[in-house]
Amino acid sequence: MVLGHKPLWQLLVPAPGGRWQVHETAFDPVRQEWFNVFGDENRQPGEWGHWTGRGLNWNSMCAQCHMTGFAKNYDVGADAYASNWVEQGVGCIQCHGAMPADHVTPGRRPEKSSNPLPGDRALMQQVCFSCHARSEQLTADFQPGSQFNDHFRLVLPVEAAVFFPDGQVKGEDFNAASVLQSRMGHAGVTCLDCHDPHSSKTILPVENNQLCLQCHATPGRVQPSGTRAVPINPSAHSHHAEGSAGNLCVSCHMPVTTFMQRALRHDHGWLKPDPLLTQELGIPNACNRCHTGQPVDWAIEKSQAWYGAKLDSTQRARARVVAAAQAGNPGAAEGLLKLLGREDIPAWRATFLALLAPSVPDNPSALAAATASLAAVDSLEREAAVQALGAAAGERIRPLTRDPVRSVRLAADWVLSPGLPADSAERKELDAYLALTLDQPTGRLRLGQDLANRGQLAPAEAEIRKAVDWDPNAPGILDSLGLVLNREGKSAEAADTFSRAARLAPGDADLPFRAALTYADARMWPEAEAAFRMAVERDPQFDRAWYNLGLLLVQTTRSAEGAQALRKAEQVSPRVADYPYALATVLLRSGDRAGALSAVQRALAIDPSHQGALGLRRQL
Repeated sequence: MVLGHKPLWQLLVPAPGGRWQVHETAFDPVRQEWFNVFGDENRQPGEWGHWTGRGLNWNSMCAQCHMTGFAKNYDVGADAYASNWVEQGVGCIQCHGAMPADHVTPGRRPEKSSNPLPGDRALMQQVCFSCHARSEQLTADFQPGSQFNDHFRLVLPVEAAVFFPDGQVKGEDFNAASVLQSRMGHAGVTCLDCHDPHSSKTILPVENNQLCLQCHATPGRVQPSGTRAVPINPSAHSHHAEGSAGNLCVSCHMPVTTFMQRALRHDHGWLKPDPLLTQELGIPNACNRCHTGQPVDWAIEKSQAWYGAKLDSTQRARARVVAAAQAGNPGAAEGLLKLLGREDIPAWRATFLALLAPSVPDNPSALAAATASLAAVDSLEREAAVQALGAAAGERIRPLTRDPVRSVRLAADWVLSPGLPADSAERKELDAYLALTLDQPTGRLRLGQDLANRGQLAPAEAEIRKAVDWDPNAPGILDSLGLVLNREGKSAEAADTFSRAARLAPGDADLPFRAALTYADARMWPEAEAAFRMAVERDPQFDRAWYNLGLLLVQTTRSAEGAQALRKAEQVSPRVADYPYALATVLLRSGDRAGALSAVQRALAIDPSHQGALGLRRQL
């Protein structure tokens, strides 16, 4: 079979177990030439993303959107498919639902429409989103007229590898999240305001800005939200001559990214080009995408001269804070809370809550913000609040197991899973969700994590090992396996697993740190030291790694080196009393009473009630 119509055809190769695999060699029907969809990337057999792997399995990854009435029919025991479908390609019922029997009778006009959502563009957009979104499938029974969040979990700009911090697409993110994060989407603009769903063409030309001017021509159309679109004169606004590429609204506000070497897609976030964010954070800007021969400084100078303070907007503030949070900057929580306090777009509020999650256990303000969002009107925000609270949620989220939206219910069910009765509706709904993607490593991983959360460690290990077998190069899956092994008391094997994950994620300092701690538990001192040193090499500001390295060096009779590592920990984080206290104990043991007294005084200046430091000062 062949997948796709334009701009490329991908060949589907039959494989054992009812599989169809999407080959990396594709055909460009316009240029009439063959090419590799991965370009120069050399994927190897055995990798999840190789054309023979599960990442390129059509039954699981493609057919739900590219076929009409598709049923995957995966047999878990046999690891095989008996997939079937109503119609090849996207047919009428995919968007309109089941047709009445007389709808296709030749020569007879249907007496009634089969459309389950006539005139409701917001509800019609949910059908668009079911395929045009980067999302996780929650059920296999989405139908026209259903709510997207009842059947899918939208991916938001939380992970740095997925979206740029300002919300621009980075990976293959499609359009739904961008629309929902946009000011236009929030004002009520939908897919059908711009696109004819039957021809896939825009309803008005973009070449002369007619499409955008249907709203932005003076005086500005009133949107469904009641707000008025800002009136725009393209030539005056763009500072580019009429008829030029730079005069087109889409050139600046919907820049194009190429996927699979030939698929050109416009960003649907309608963001402002901001070259300053390119300089600060490496975020692409539309100016330099077009003016490739000009440096970023030139684009900054031009944009500042033309637009000035208008660019110092919420978009820029979001990008800076999101980037800091994605990088694990400890000060990001304060910025996220400030943004959350003034943000009115639910998709961005959900993003901020998700990024706040690591701060919730130790930050009362983050805990309060997430708790307040449990009552939000929008389900994206409620779901993100549940996930941010996690284990800290307690019984606060119990009512949300009966939320009207499935994505919220499942988020609450996941947290409360260990206590859900076996015959409860919550348990059954969660189990149905967990069973949906057991043909993929992520599905096996989720099931394993749920089993581990319920204390069933042996079956959890078996499921996550299956995920590792299917995707051996995924550091996150190995990390989860290491956590389960460690809980089972298999410290040495857990440490080796963390170490393997660390090698696969060369920019990650947490994984070698976790490996080091676990090697230390197994009393494998050389391996622990090497892993601690890897952690601080990857992140020289990793104070806990310096601290633990110092303790290990002292324990292995290298007190001078240990003292240096402890000094580094204190230098990096001068507000942690444990660091100078530990240094004081090392200096006292080596006979440096003056140095020990100075260090213990620094500890007490940070925490006057530190019992260890108080006792050591009395001793000194």
